[in-house]
Amino acid sequence: MANDFFDRATISVRAGNGGSGAATFRREKFIPRGGPNGGDGGRGGHVYLVADPELNTLLHFSFERKFTADRGGHGQKNKMYGAHGEDLVVRVPPGTVARTVINGVAYEIDMSIPGQRLLAARGGKGGLGNVHFTTSTRQAPRIAEYGEPGQDLTIELELKLIADVGLVGFPNAGKSTLLSVISAAQPKIASYPFTTLQPNLGLVTVGDYERFVVADIPGLIEGAHTGIGLGHDFLRHVERTRVLIHVVDAAGVDGRDPLDDFHQINAELRQYRPELAERPQVVALNKLDLPEAQDNLERLRREIPADQADIIPIAAATREGVESLLRRVSERLRELPTMLVAPIADDLPDLEWGVPVVDPNIYNIEHEGGHWRVRGVKIERLVAMTNFDQPEAVDRVQRVLDATGISDALLKAGLQENDTVMIGKQEMLWSDTERFT
Repeated sequence: MANDFFDRATISVRAGNGGSGAATFRREKFIPRGGPNGGDGGRGGHVYLVADPELNTLLHFSFERKFTADRGGHGQKNKMYGAHGEDLVVRVPPGTVARTVINGVAYEIDMSIPGQRLLAARGGKGGLGNVHFTTSTRQAPRIAEYGEPGQDLTIELELKLIADVGLVGFPNAGKSTLLSVISAAQPKIASYPFTTLQPNLGLVTVGDYERFVVADIPGLIEGAHTGIGLGHDFLRHVERTRVLIHVVDAAGVDGRDPLDDFHQINAELRQYRPELAERPQVVALNKLDLPEAQDNLERLRREIPADQADIIPIAAATREGVESLLRRVSERLRELPTMLVAPIADDLPDLEWGVPVVDPNIYNIEHEGGHWRVRGVKIERLVAMTNFDQPEAVDRVQRVLDATGISDALLKAGLQENDTVMIGKQEMLWSDTERFT
């Protein structure tokens, strides 16, 4: 990882709980025997991660790490359904890799395309109202379900940053030194060609809020566009940058003319991809701390074909002029749109974690820590949505445990009088006469 810059964040996402169903009855004049009319609860809001091309960093998650979607509305009388909870959208930059663990299994999703959506946490189902529990023998059920809890996950985000700004120039022009003083990056610095063998990236902060990513592109030489030197492998790293800082050795310490260096680098960019040479450039006339650079300064200012506001004399080694350079680069970035990796896709299917579909009727029983634990999708959902203050609801759970064979399986496994049985978060005591209480 030494030569890649990754931005990381860990967030918590919680989807909305489903709304509870209603246990209500018709109470109308001249209708003495009004039946049940409780409506269902609404679905809880989902949480989506969306790849937003306007973002290029995860830094906003340093201020907010917990995200919770709205719960569903409760059911009402007259069979009125509760409203669905509003979905919550959490924006991440394209290129973000999201990772989580569900039921002990790790999952990873690469959100590489602008506009992609990941269903990060699913909202809970709404609970059923009492109209669903009417039978030929139970005409007035006083039972309704709680809403299902929404998913609650911890998600690790990792972004391999795409640089906003590229440092270009001849080998030994001082790019690595400049990157080391404007960011926390620690590029290799020495006085021989091709010190930088891989692009180094650094995060630069200007003032209190403005941040941008800078890439130190390996030094270009004549013929780089044909693959000579470090060639195509590294020219491509400037393709997605919005602004180039063209670092010129104004002192000409290698015996070259700084003006020739400037034109030759632009010629290489133009021959590799013409639009690169047209990309906005801020020219950093480096090594101002050397007398030779001072002697060349007036000529370079006069003959370099750039706006004078974009020609900034600096001495990276002593930091002279560096703040002025960064302020100018920041101004240019504000003038330009964010570069897109690819067109925004608005017709892609939503991504999901890929959790395998499990038969909801399957269950298993474990004896752990002095109590019994029953695991299973269907039975855990039922218990989570049961209002244990309603006697009819408790009876319903008991009937399901008996009908699915869970009660018999517990007894065969060694369940005894007054043993504790855990299903989800619910704790129940077994009685040979009253069954669960």
